[in-house]
Amino acid sequence: MKLEIRGAGTALVTPFDERGKIDFGSIESLVEWQIGEGTDFLVSCTAEGESPALSGDERKAVTAHVVAAANGRVPVVAGAGGNHTAKSVFWARDAEKAGASALLAVNPFYNCPTAEGLTRHFAAICDSTRLPVLIYNVPARTGIDLDVDRILKLAELPRIGGLVESSTDFRKVASLLPRVPEDFAVFSADDRTSLAGLGMGMRGVVSLAGNLAPGAIFRYVDAALHDRGDEARELHKKYAPLMEACSLETSPGPVKAALAMMNRCGETLRLPLAPVREDTRRRIEKIVRGLKLDAGPSTTRRSRLSRSEK
Repeated sequence: MKLEIRGAGTALVTPFDERGKIDFGSIESLVEWQIGEGTDFLVSCTAEGESPALSGDERKAVTAHVVAAANGRVPVVAGAGGNHTAKSVFWARDAEKAGASALLAVNPFYNCPTAEGLTRHFAAICDSTRLPVLIYNVPARTGIDLDVDRILKLAELPRIGGLVESSTDFRKVASLLPRVPEDFAVFSADDRTSLAGLGMGMRGVVSLAGNLAPGAIFRYVDAALHDRGDEARELHKKYAPLMEACSLETSPGPVKAALAMMNRCGETLRLPLAPVREDTRRRIEKIVRGLKLDAGPSTTRRSRLSRSEK
């Protein structure tokens, strides 16, 4: 199924207030900032948005607020994957009702399905919706790394529109890209190695660093996709420390710490995620200051503690 999405996308964090409740006002502010800086599309309810800690109703509400705030200006891809196929089907239907443009379905984690189980899982999600589905291959979180043959097999499913690939196995990527259907979109999910992926023919990036520097990430990806190699390399080099900082600890911990420093949203995480260590915080603050990242309204509330920790 053809997917009309390309360029720089941001895997949005889900802001919480000091009590651990979803901060919908901050979601709207973040979306407005992202779009104003040029971000091509937004991705809600991924692991970076703490989707495992969101209820089904919260997932639907977050996606609905992102869609409403975007107001048709950019596509919204909604996370709808998990390791419980029936729940994933419900989340896919909810995301479609909320107005998402496409779905992101992660590899089922922990229960280690066979190749046949994987195919049936993604087929069930595809059968439940009219939206295109992006497969999210993130072996570091799921313990499963889809190989080329499995990806090509899944690409035959009617609504599979592409792949978001976080593996850094570029031999695999080099083998995959020439073999996928012409309308099958492949995106990088690793800021640090995305320059190589874009150079090999990926269609764009689902960026974590885009939460912090959306304009810079847009310019970098746009340069890489439009044969402005020198510009792309310079921007990637400049923002490489920020990309690295986003992964100093489990995401979105470092990202939320930086956003709080920038007065963009609160730092609150839901357990089992915890605030970043003080040495990590100092490194992040140095990078934020060094890059002179844009600051939001000073009235934005911030918190280091989740509700469960108070």
